[in-house]
Formats: sequence, structure tokens, C-alpha cells
Amino acid sequence: MSHAAPVHSLWTLAADPPRDIPAPHIEYAQLAPTLIVLGVAVLGILVEAFLPRRARYHAQLLLSVVGLAAAFAAVVALAAGGHAGKKAQIAAMGAVAVDGPALFLQGTILLVSLIAVFTFAERRLDPAAHGNRVDSFAAQGSAVPGGEAEQTAVKAGFTTTEVFPLALFAVGGMLVFPAANDLLTLFVALEVFSLPLYVLCALARRQRLLSQESAVKYFLLGAFSSAFLLFGVALLYGYAGTVTYSGIAEVVSGTTRTVDPALASTMGNDALLLIGGALVLMGLLFKVGAVPFHMWTPDVYQGAPTPVTGFMAAATKVAGFGALLRLLYVVLPGMRWDWRPVMWGVAIVTMLLGAIVAVTQTDVKRLLAYSSIAHAGFILAGVIAASPDGVSSVLFYLAAYSFVTLGAFSVVTLVRDAGGEATHLSKWAGLGRRSPLVAAVFAVFLLAFAGIPLTSGFAGKFAVFKAAAQGGAGTLVIVGVLSSAIAAFFYVRVIVLMFFSEPKADGPTVAVPSVLTSTAIAVGVAVTVVLGVAPQYFLDLAGQAGTFVR
Repeated sequence: MSHAAPVHSLWTLAADPPRDIPAPHIEYAQLAPTLIVLGVAVLGILVEAFLPRRARYHAQLLLSVVGLAAAFAAVVALAAGGHAGKKAQIAAMGAVAVDGPALFLQGTILLVSLIAVFTFAERRLDPAAHGNRVDSFAAQGSAVPGGEAEQTAVKAGFTTTEVFPLALFAVGGMLVFPAANDLLTLFVALEVFSLPLYVLCALARRQRLLSQESAVKYFLLGAFSSAFLLFGVALLYGYAGTVTYSGIAEVVSGTTRTVDPALASTMGNDALLLIGGALVLMGLLFKVGAVPFHMWTPDVYQGAPTPVTGFMAAATKVAGFGALLRLLYVVLPGMRWDWRPVMWGVAIVTMLLGAIVAVTQTDVKRLLAYSSIAHAGFILAGVIAASPDGVSSVLFYLAAYSFVTLGAFSVVTLVRDAGGEATHLSKWAGLGRRSPLVAAVFAVFLLAFAGIPLTSGFAGKFAVFKAAAQGGAGTLVIVGVLSSAIAAFFYVRVIVLMFFSEPKADGPTVAVPSVLTSTAIAVGVAVTVVLGVAPQYFLDLAGQAGTFVR
């Protein structure tokens, strides 16, 4: 026993007395929009668990709408309270920035999501199945397509109401993504909004196999892009010894004062910076659908339920470009000469490929997918401007583009035949004679995509190209205008097809939507026209919101 005693005393001496773990300091008011959305999403899961099946749909719809509206009110309150300007700050112990671009993008995402929730809840388009109204989502997500379980679920009138909390979790992640102020927060936010989207893509009621295939493609490619991003984060940490944006920016500019001795050997190694920055950029370019990371876009847009496609096309672009802007303008402004030539190449290829391949498409959803790739190229032109005007023009373009996209996909849900949505372009022939109003509304959205004056698309493109030209990227503007001309061809071709072709006898019918989808489409048209005719107020708003807190 006597031999054991000294060992025992050594053990007790070697351990330090326990220290208090510091409690995190969280600014709840500044993070209110995100916290409200995530809180309501958790409530939605409880609704799924405890409410009887009959009552869930209405409860979820009410919860989602109230939650998103409350979060938008919180964003407006923060902006009105000066957090977009003088009071801009880094909240949550350096993890999240509350500044002009973050609040502007969060407001846009919340408004878009609010309108998207209306399209999720639409139940008037399909004929009633067994006396029950049905929406765009599978009766039971876990059932094998075409199997007995699915038929039983359809007969029983089941509906997948989990899509509402899933969408809210995605929105919660999207709100954090453009505001993330360190690389780990960026990665966590990426996962939080990607995973619900993978699930939502697989839940189409019609063409379930196509839908599941699109979800698997999205999931696999998304997992790759997340891995690239995470590897880039690791390399940037090795380079700078920190994952905070400001810390990395200090090491890049050479103004850092403290060096961790454990990291002294790798700190300031430019190879780590260049490779790490490139990998993080790849992860973000994948999310916005820029070439060469665009391969998932057409398949996923075509296979996913159309309301989800609209939501994804509009909101993910806003979140992705927000994060890209913050990364390039806050973390890597000292590397402008390194990233600009690369982004030049990406933007040019993205604009041209998106526009040229879209000409060959025969499916409306794939056509809109390639058009969204081309638009990613146009927005990148504003990102490359690397000036305050560049930031504000990108913010304005994102706000304008997201509503046009949402409206266009809402219209696609209305054109139906016996097999569900009729997305083949040949079916749209003569739509203008059969249903002049729907065709006219779709024409407005197509003209906005093409950037015709007096639509929001023109104001957005003009702002982005002007900023790029002033930032010394004149060649990029010429390529952009050429791509717009190519793109205008296939938008106008669809309009000609709708108004100047004979309708086929066995053509599709246009479903009469409930007030939900009608509202979504009306808001899309209103925003498109208002931002096109009188864009100045909104351009000024984007201009005021264009400064990042560092």
C-alpha cells in the first residue's frame, strides 16, 4: 500500500484545479430572425407528432406563415434600428455578422420563402383523389413508388405535411449562411439548409422515381461540394491559425500581431491560402450553380416537385451569393489579383454555357434551370466588380430575380394533363388562346428573365453590368450582353409558341388555382413590374445595405 501512495499524490497534484467554463455571450435580439424561424420549425415537428392527421395541414400552414412573417418583421425592426448601418456588429461571439448585406439578404430570403410556402400548400390543382384534395407532395414519402403502401396512403387521403417544417429548417440555414462570419458557422449553415432540400426534392407526388433520382444526384454532388468546402476550411485554418473571417483577412494583409507557436510553421504559407480559398469557393459556386459545378441543376430542377424547385431556385441563389460576397469582400480582399481572373473565367463560361445549352431544351423546367445557370453568370459579373456598387447591384439583382423565378415556377404548376404537370414545351403550344391570362403572366416573367426594359430583369442586369464596367471588367459586360441576346431568343421562342401556334386538341388544361398560388403569382408579377418601372427606391435601399461589417 505504501508504494501506491506517492503515485496517487502525483496524480492529484498534476491535475489543475477546475476553472469555470465561460458562458457564451449571445445577442438574442440581433439573431431574432433566425431564432424565430428555427423555433417555429421545431414547433412544426411537435405538431407532426401530437396533432391528429386531419388538423396538421392547416396548423402547419398557419405556423409557417406566422413564423416567416414574424421573422421578416424582426429583420425590418433591426434595419430600422440602425443595425444595417451605424450599429452593424458581429454577434454570437464572432460567429454571425449583423450588417446591411446580411439583413437585406435575410429579408429577401424570408419574403421569398413566405410566398413559396403558399405554393407548397396549394391543393386545388390535381383532381381530388378518393374524395381528398391533394398537393404536389407524395402521400407517404417512405412508401415505394407505385407499391401497395403508396396506394393505401393515397386512398386514406394521407398528405406529407412535414414539408413545412423541412422548408423552415432550410430557411433557418439560409438565414445564417450569408451572415456567417467564421468558416465553421458557414459550414454548419450549409449543412442545415442543404439536408432538408435533399429530402424535399424526393417527395414529388407524380413521377416519384424521377423525383427520387434527382434527390440522390443532388445529395451525392452536394456531399462532394460540402467535403471540398470543409477541406478548404481546414487548409485556411492551417494558413491563418483561426477560422474567423477577420482573423484570416488580417493574416492575408499581413497585419496580424499574435502567432500561435503551434501554428507558426504553417502560418502565412501561401499555398495553403490559395488551395484552401479555391476549395471554399468551389463549395459556394456549387450552391449557386455556376459552371463547372452546375451539373446537378437541370436534373434536380426537373425532378423535384415544382413548388420545391421554385423555392430552391430563388432562395438558395440568394443565400449562396450572399456567402460568396462576404467571403470575397471580407476574407480575401487582399487576394483580389488572385481570385478575380479565376472568377472572370467562371462568369464567362457560366453565362455562355447557360444561354447556349438552354436553346436546345424541350422541357420547361430544364429550360428555366439552364436560364438560372446563365443568371448565376450575370450575378457573378457584379461580384467581380469588387466595389460597393458591385455589392449593391448584386443585392438588387438577387431580390428581383428570386421573385421572377418563384412566379415562373408557380405558373408551371398550373399547366396540367392526365399525368400531372405538362412540362414538355410542345404541350405549351397555343396556350395563349386557351388561357390568355396564364400565358400573359408567364410571358411577363420570361421577358424579365430576358432583361427587356420596364421589367425588374432589365434594372438588375443594367445595375450589375454598370458596376462591372466601372470595376474594369468591360470584356465581361460584352460577353454578358451577347449571352443575354442568345438567351432572349429562347425566351421569345416560348412566347411565340404560346401565342402564335394552334392549340392541339389533346393539349393540357390550365388548372384554376386557389388563392394561395394566385397570390404567389400576383406578387411575382407585381414585384417584376414595380422593380422594372420604378427601381430607384430599391436600388437606393440596396446601396445603403451594401457595406460589410469587418
